[in-house]
Amino acid sequence: MTVSLALCQLAVEPEDVAGNLERAIQRIETAATNGADVVALPELFDVGYFAFDAYPRVAQGLEGPRLGELADAAADHDIWLLAGSVVEDLSASADAGVKVPAADGYANTTVLFDPSGTRRLVYRKHHLFGYESAETRLLTPGERLDTADIGGFTVGVTTCYDLRFPELYRELVDLGATLVLVPSAWPYPRVEHWKTLSRARAVENLSYVATINGTGEFDEATLLGRSAVYDPWGTTVAAAGDEPTTVTADIDPRRVSEVREEFPALRDRRQ
Repeated sequence: MTVSLALCQLAVEPEDVAGNLERAIQRIETAATNGADVVALPELFDVGYFAFDAYPRVAQGLEGPRLGELADAAADHDIWLLAGSVVEDLSASADAGVKVPAADGYANTTVLFDPSGTRRLVYRKHHLFGYESAETRLLTPGERLDTADIGGFTVGVTTCYDLRFPELYRELVDLGATLVLVPSAWPYPRVEHWKTLSRARAVENLSYVATINGTGEFDEATLLGRSAVYDPWGTTVAAAGDEPTTVTADIDPRRVSEVREEFPALRDRRQ
């Protein structure tokens, strides 16, 4: 059995929350119509990663209306939906009974919805970007890793800068992950870092890695696109340039088993 991925490389307009959400919903609908099983959006696709001043204004809890629209989109189209990431208002989530890492403040939070629109996985970005970024000042890092089972895959999630921390991916492998989805807002000029780190995480963990980046210009940076899917051998299955598009790929969980059996590096680990 294969799983059809659709990675929505959106043009993110800074602070245009309503417009970005509308374009995302349209892209989700198109991907589902074209047969996608799993549709994924980029990091902070609604407000734009570099729109730091807007974070408090646009933040919502996990029961907020914006994520509610995305949950409805997953249910309406009978798909798994990785809802990029959003700025989560932790106090609003806590008030709704959601377990949070802090009583107040904000987090860079990704939600995976199943085809009924139910939240199946919540991931809050663990490694906050300090280089020329306000993320460390504005946000609370996540503390938990979790996985979800989709079509024979055990799926984990990380976010953008997390790619630079291989131990996080090894923790996911220890939880059984065979596919990692990575919503991102990766900017120029670090093109080679983006491609090399993404492929390395696939190779060293003998897993599929799918990176979902945005495009668009901010005052501080320009997102470089280049969303891609890498198989457990590090082969590029599908990839984009730097224009808005949807990257599609059919991936097979049996490929993970085959590669891990042929090249059993994970069994050779020393504890």
